[in-house]
Amino acid sequence: MDVFKIEGGHSLSGTVEAGGAKNAALPIFAATLLTGGVCRINGVPDLSDIRFMAKILRYLGARVDQVGPHTWEIEAQEVHHCAPYDLVRQMRASICLLGPVVGRLRRTEVSLPGGCVIGPRPIDLHLKGLSRLGCKVDVRNGYVEVDGSGLCGDYLYLGGRHGSTVTGSANMIMAAVLAPGTTRIESVACEPEVVDLCQMLVKMGAKIHGIGSHYLKIEGVKELHGCEHTVVPDRIEAGTLLLAGAITKSSVTVQNVIPGHMRALLDAMESSGVPFECKPDQRQISVFETRATLKPVEIITLPHPGFPTDLQAQMLALMAVTPGLSFITERVYPNRFMHVPELLRMGAHVSMEGASAVVNGVNRLNGAPVMASDLRASAALVLAGLAAEGTTWIQRIYHLDRGYEELESKLNLLGASVERLPQDALPSDLIEDS
Repeated sequence: MDVFKIEGGHSLSGTVEAGGAKNAALPIFAATLLTGGVCRINGVPDLSDIRFMAKILRYLGARVDQVGPHTWEIEAQEVHHCAPYDLVRQMRASICLLGPVVGRLRRTEVSLPGGCVIGPRPIDLHLKGLSRLGCKVDVRNGYVEVDGSGLCGDYLYLGGRHGSTVTGSANMIMAAVLAPGTTRIESVACEPEVVDLCQMLVKMGAKIHGIGSHYLKIEGVKELHGCEHTVVPDRIEAGTLLLAGAITKSSVTVQNVIPGHMRALLDAMESSGVPFECKPDQRQISVFETRATLKPVEIITLPHPGFPTDLQAQMLALMAVTPGLSFITERVYPNRFMHVPELLRMGAHVSMEGASAVVNGVNRLNGAPVMASDLRASAALVLAGLAAEGTTWIQRIYHLDRGYEELESKLNLLGASVERLPQDALPSDLIEDS
């Protein structure tokens, strides 16, 4: 395992490019199982989660080749119906195989992915949706077994306790495109990544109406064909890089972004006083150096177009060095505050009130040994390290590699000091402390 060593206090400057969205690429990879034709996917980020998904697709019988730095070709002429625990346990997003395998084979057997450190994420809406589409669903011995011989279009409602289900929406859309008849899905997730999946399915021959809204009408077709598609830019990576500029009060430009996908973050930055400029025609956003004191904000995470839960930890890091009281409430994953104890080690003042963090901003953070607990918590600790005085060591950065391609290289290109080192480079006294 590797660690990050970050020397804080450096000003950033320059231009970097965000990659393709992991949260779009994963269901798009799964969607290639719906056809025996060749699918060429461009703009795919080089991440551990992508490699895991490729491994699963190969196990299921697909030919999966990386033909360029960010381009993959997938051809699934034959598909097996069972995805075992040993593979699925490595990546929760593999549950999005349910929909396409049922659609293609009319049956599947997929291991339950289990919970994770940011809290339980049940798949009850996935199973309810498949049942509504005429499938017989059984959960036994840790596996979801689906008999889809009766698959047919119907009405689905996908609203849940914490809003629309993103992965559940992807699953139901992929199952419905090959289901005889018409499927109407209400309260479907309208995240850009779901829209991107729908746009690729249309290229493959699917008939989907209402893309981008909370209501979809899908007319089932007999078969789909291969296509070429470019993955939508990663709004979460772009937001993380912009917040790196904001937390260091630097000028940073991020390219390959769609500003319309990031309105909630931009609104929060505007409320806090972060100076920025959008150039939609050039697909870029810039934040600028400022000597002004930023202002605290109140944020509630919500499904799109609300403030994204995947930027909550990074925004909290910025508020940790913003004078005044900020209130950050998590409505998507209420337990998603594993980064808070680590930020406290760096001198942040944060108290928890249920699913809300009360952040009393300090003048500066101090470098410290910290432990990454999940993907976005890792990013928050990196941002905190950039702004801290002294050296920050971050362990378990394999979490970061699930969703950020060479983040340290992009930050160093801007003038940061972030080193990726082997675990044994961590000073022994810090190992004892952490």
